[in-house]
Amino acid sequence: MYLPFPRRSFLATFFCTLFLSPIVRSAELKLGCLFSDHMVLQRDKPVPVWGWGEPGKQVSVSFAGQTKSAVVDKDGKWMVKLDPLTTNASGQTMKVQSGDKSIDVNDILIGEVWLGSGQSNMAMTVSRSRDFDKEQADANYPLIRSFKEGSASAQSAQQDGKGKWEVCSSESVGLFSATLYFFGKSLHKELNVPIGLINSSVGGTPIEAWIDGETQKKTPELKGFFDWQEADRAAFDREAAKAAYQKQLAKWEVARDKAKADKKPLPAKPRDPVETRDRKDDIGGLFNGKIAPLIPFAMRGFIWYQGEANGHPGKSPHYRFQLPLLISDWRQRWEEELPAAWVQLPNFGRTGEHWPEVREGMLQTLKLPKTGMAIAIDLGDEKDIHPKNKQDVGKRLALWALGDVYGQKVNSTSGPIPTTHSINGQEIRVSFSHADGGLKSKEGDLKGFVMCGQDKQWKPAKVKIEGNQIIASNPEVTSPIALRYSWDAWPDGNLINGFNLPASPFRTDAPR
Repeated sequence: MYLPFPRRSFLATFFCTLFLSPIVRSAELKLGCLFSDHMVLQRDKPVPVWGWGEPGKQVSVSFAGQTKSAVVDKDGKWMVKLDPLTTNASGQTMKVQSGDKSIDVNDILIGEVWLGSGQSNMAMTVSRSRDFDKEQADANYPLIRSFKEGSASAQSAQQDGKGKWEVCSSESVGLFSATLYFFGKSLHKELNVPIGLINSSVGGTPIEAWIDGETQKKTPELKGFFDWQEADRAAFDREAAKAAYQKQLAKWEVARDKAKADKKPLPAKPRDPVETRDRKDDIGGLFNGKIAPLIPFAMRGFIWYQGEANGHPGKSPHYRFQLPLLISDWRQRWEEELPAAWVQLPNFGRTGEHWPEVREGMLQTLKLPKTGMAIAIDLGDEKDIHPKNKQDVGKRLALWALGDVYGQKVNSTSGPIPTTHSINGQEIRVSFSHADGGLKSKEGDLKGFVMCGQDKQWKPAKVKIEGNQIIASNPEVTSPIALRYSWDAWPDGNLINGFNLPASPFRTDAPR
């Protein structure tokens, strides 16, 4: 995998963020937003702690038997780095001192910290997930804490964010990210350590909003994307869209007032197409506002649930470059090859090839080291882009983390992943990794496979299993050139491994 720009040093990254964002020139002693009561710090690796103060003054940070000091620079910023910490489930206090000013941060745990990012299916709360009443009653996990990053998109990289840590309880869990929570709960139960979950996500947002803009523009593989975006923007008539929206809004206001008078449910308010357009056209703004302030907070890794906003013409072919770019860019900025995993888009009742192309981009990104993918092709809802079963989504992400990141023994860390294929006469043979417990069909004969010859006429394939391979054929396709599996937004494929984890959709004619 290419790297989009030269590797920066830790301090270079830190001060680059400083110079790209509004400078805090204040004598007030202040900590970065993540350093607040009830936080969780990452164990077993150095822990940066940073903030602001009076230039030239010394700042000391005392925690867990350590004291580290730094001098506030001319722009009012300072940072120290604590030596690696050991697991601790008893709340401790961090004391930050500068002259006669001090800050105490209380009830700090030491365990495992994960960042979750993406769009609405990462933002979707536990209160909206399946069986919320049951989950709420069970949510007595004071060693699980969540931080929701509340900043907006920004034109330049910001120094600080917004948010606070919440302790998991029946009262608070409803507002936790469901995907993050069920992932974190699985880790907590298996590892028996405190878990810190950082939720930085925004519904309806494309992946390009979450990657530094300059990095994207310097990436040759994304030239086609920017050419498409420029043409698409030029074709959008903002004034006409505004005028149409004002008419829709006026009609809605009349309908709303009538519904109020009749004591009936209010109609849905129309969406502002210009605001929606600007949000979907964002390049790097959410990285600036919601990721940059988190760097270089120590954590174990990050998980990603996004892709819906890129699943349409013009955007979907570029996802195979964007997702690996996001991962490599974030890793460089944290100066660590952080483990990263994502949720492959689930099944959804939409036509066309654009969702399958995004899924394919996700599949291809597994070429990067220390990555994983929760295959969710069986967890979707045909009519709801926000499927409620986030429990299994979180558990599948946790299987990857437990097995590949933490070295725990699990039955399988993923559903079957295609690795190689070959064509022999009328047959196409595909090999799979993660065929743990053997390949099999979920119900009845294998389905969801189609193949074609040079005429590009796709025919259903008859498929048999042989070890960790499948062999596909169709008597009408005498010289096959390609095989596809579950290549649809709402597919009917049923290939699984021996632990009931589904196989990833794929095509052997994938672009290289």
